[in-house]
Amino acid sequence: MTMALNMPAPSALRRLWTSTNAIQKLALAIGLALLLMAFLGPLIAPHDPNAQSLLSRLRPPIGFDRAKAAYPLGTDELGRDILSRSLHGLRLTLTLAILGALLGLVVGGLLGLLSGVVGGRTDATIMAAVDTQIAVPFTLIALFTLAIFGSSLQVMVIVLGLAGWEQYARIVRGDVRRLMHLPFIEAARAAGASPRRIAFAHLLPNIVSPLVVQFTLSLSNIVLLESTLSFLGLGVQPPTATLGSMVGIGRDYMPTAPWIVIAPALLIVLLTFAVQVVGDWLRDSVDVRLRAR
Repeated sequence: MTMALNMPAPSALRRLWTSTNAIQKLALAIGLALLLMAFLGPLIAPHDPNAQSLLSRLRPPIGFDRAKAAYPLGTDELGRDILSRSLHGLRLTLTLAILGALLGLVVGGLLGLLSGVVGGRTDATIMAAVDTQIAVPFTLIALFTLAIFGSSLQVMVIVLGLAGWEQYARIVRGDVRRLMHLPFIEAARAAGASPRRIAFAHLLPNIVSPLVVQFTLSLSNIVLLESTLSFLGLGVQPPTATLGSMVGIGRDYMPTAPWIVIAPALLIVLLTFAVQVVGDWLRDSVDVRLRAR
């Protein structure tokens, strides 16, 4: 017996769409386009992203002198196609961000649920870990972890996933503590429901909305964190391309070949813009407290 929101899916989708303004619709279109580009990247990329051609190095985009039609966005210092590397880099950056956000959601959500349901010393211990995570700059933790364990894809996912788990834990713990005093939880207890059943069958369905919103908001932060680590040379190692590593490598060629940086940097800006605006829109649309103001 839960306080479920039994709104029909078409009505909910219609209400969400009509609540969008022009900027939010633009962000949705950009986000869908980037997802499509990332998904189809290996199919539409004109070249192997790691194929080198020193005879074609530092070619500018089409429209400039020395440009080649085979490289519409130009080439980098090793003659690799910027368009192909940007598509593959977008795919990998987005994959790392989604996996990292999912890991943070699972870890933080379960710890927040445990903290809110059990309480006592368990609650105090988990909240102390949350406060510690907030107090210490996570960039330092990430640098320390990557320096010790390396920067493989698996380590990167774990590092990025632990970047925002404390936000999920605080949100879930706060909502659970609020819901624990409501009549439907008391009725579940009186009916003999175990703490595990109360947590997963009664509490979790009622805190899905804020978790979905936090997930979208954390995606943009993880994209920027991955780009920062790759820019510093501690992210995914060459020759594999991510958007951040392309910007990091291309910074030395900014005076003479700015196109090496422009394409991946623009994709980072568009991706973070789309995710941030869509996250704010979902928060304003789903959060009942904000709609009531």
